Amino acid sequence: MTSKAPAAELAKTQLLDLYRFLRLNRMVEEKLTNLYRQGKVVGGLYRSLGQEACSVGSAYALDRGDIFTPLIRNLGAVFVRGGKPRDVLAQYMAKATGPTRGRDLNTHFGWLSEEGSMPAVISMLGDMIPILVGAVLAERMKGKRTVALTWIGDGGASTGAFHEGLNLACVQKAPFVLIVENNKYAYSTPTRKQTANPRFVDRAQAYGCHGEQVDGNDVLAVYEVTRLAIVRARAGEGPTLIEANTMRMRGHAEHDDMKYVPADLLDAWSKRDPLTRYERRLLDSGRATQKELDEVVAGLEAQLAEDLAWAEASPFPAPDSGLDGVYSDRPVTAPTPPLVLEWERRRRQD
Repeated sequence: MTSKAPAAELAKTQLLDLYRFLRLNRMVEEKLTNLYRQGKVVGGLYRSLGQEACSVGSAYALDRGDIFTPLIRNLGAVFVRGGKPRDVLAQYMAKATGPTRGRDLNTHFGWLSEEGSMPAVISMLGDMIPILVGAVLAERMKGKRTVALTWIGDGGASTGAFHEGLNLACVQKAPFVLIVENNKYAYSTPTRKQTANPRFVDRAQAYGCHGEQVDGNDVLAVYEVTRLAIVRARAGEGPTLIEANTMRMRGHAEHDDMKYVPADLLDAWSKRDPLTRYERRLLDSGRATQKELDEVVAGLEAQLAEDLAWAEASPFPAPDSGLDGVYSDRPVTAPTPPLVLEWERRRRQD
């Protein structure tokens, strides 16, 4: 993705790219759901059903060399920036072939690359904001024009780390973009019960940065608003807070039956499914045919069948592998403190 354009000027290949990533995001999570129900996923599974456009559209707006960190519902962004489905499947199943060799789970992995780094997430509750701000400030000190992007949930926006990180970004005019995914619930707590002002975009003015609201279920709208924010950031105009209006269509995790969510709310948002909307948009506008969309799906199905077979056949890590890569593999001799050297000298004299 070397050429970026406003959403209305995206080439057909780019529009199909977006469709492929949306589909890939959903299809991988569907396979993970099956694995979870079979007891093959180690730990929890946190789906992004209904929120895929937030991840895919925003990540697609990044350029080569930019930095991002996904949270648990931003799997689509991982794929957009080069992550492989087989790695994600192996990671969730704690296989030795996964990115963390079976030591960690879900999106807790990352990479460093000139193409664009993904620092591993350490927390879903705002901590990645100051971390990415620090990373992109370091890039600026090296003379680079790197932009950093991350996401936060509406519940995570109530944490101290959110405040400290965004405040630092605004004071330093850091090239940083923050997307608040307003998905209506912080686990089982509705937004109205955890913040007195549910318009998260209002915080932008309070912190002193640019703010935008966007339909988080419209992948092209998300791409457009994020792209403009990235351009501003790279031009030295500081951070942007984007509030993406969306809905979490599954529980906090697969173990959560989400009975606390009113049925009529889910029914209303089901009609705004981001994948269905984008398919209809491509077909109605004549930018893609049903045959082309079907070919994308068929290609993904073949790829994922191969990736899943590989991940399931992969071994679990050997127990003693937990001792590798924790400390330096070479012995380190610490310098002897001066007082000890003086004590040894006197002892020898005596």
